Amino acid sequence: MSFVVRAVQREDLQQLYELARQFTLLNLPAEKRIIENKIERSISSFAGELGKGEAEYIFVAEDREAEMVAGNSLILAKNGTPTSPNFSFKVLKKERFSRELGVGFIHQILRLNINTDGPTEVGGLVVDRGYRRRPEKVGRLISLSRFVYIGMEPDRFEADLHAEMAPPLTEEGRSEFWEALGRRFTGMPYQEADQISGQNNGFIQSLFPEEDIYLALLDSKARLVLGRVAEETQPALHLLNRIGFQYKDEVDPFDGGPHLGCKASECTLIKNLKKFRVKSSKNGKFEQTGLIGLVREGNYLGTSSLFRPEGAEVALPEKTWALLNLSEGEKVHITPL
Repeated sequence: MSFVVRAVQREDLQQLYELARQFTLLNLPAEKRIIENKIERSISSFAGELGKGEAEYIFVAEDREAEMVAGNSLILAKNGTPTSPNFSFKVLKKERFSRELGVGFIHQILRLNINTDGPTEVGGLVVDRGYRRRPEKVGRLISLSRFVYIGMEPDRFEADLHAEMAPPLTEEGRSEFWEALGRRFTGMPYQEADQISGQNNGFIQSLFPEEDIYLALLDSKARLVLGRVAEETQPALHLLNRIGFQYKDEVDPFDGGPHLGCKASECTLIKNLKKFRVKSSKNGKFEQTGLIGLVREGNYLGTSSLFRPEGAEVALPEKTWALLNLSEGEKVHITPL
């Protein structure tokens, strides 16, 4: 494998812009000025210059042979602060019963949830179309590498982890859930409301109903997509489920996409993460595969590799030495796959 995951650099601006043009994404809009600002924020975050409420870490997967950025992902150190709350709908059940008729129902309801002391969010996973379905599984590499960094720098992140999954949309990019609910309270189309919320989401609290919303009153198309993920998002969902994430009975207030959560201490990649010193042995049998991460000059660098633990030391193949430009005795973190 010739792919490395590393902290974003200023030199990545043009390639990230080209990547953003392939999609319509809130986390990576196809505007150079916004991407440039995000890169600067990420550089300051890795340097330890920003607190949890501001820090945003961007990772890129680089194809070293082609010198191409094949994808990116991010960690938002804290999603939900007093000045920028995180909004969601809790999906709850409410029982109603009539003694006179002898009839009862269990209704699903939505209740607006406002979180001003939020968790760490993992999101923004994007893979270049040219690298999808390739055997190297670039999406898997860049998604899971974030958890290595969280395990390496736990004080920079919250004890709870959070992920927001993309729901099914129509071929025109319309959200049936938004059409049935959000549009009626804001008067805005889905894409416009989604973009505005990226800058300021205060209108959600101002305009959305404070009262419980009975799902039975929503259009059937909206009920069908609630809590579901898009077909192309299924692999990411399964990946997160395998490392400990579970559905939180909570959905996005815009499109009804499910929110997942996990204690950082219970995430298998973080729980099994160990620190080693690299030893010079580059030959012999390597029977384990894992994710390797290290911090060099304040920046993260990692990949997937075979390895052989030997007490406090670890032996790695020659190709991994070259790919990460390793030095004898350098400290690395490894979690088995």
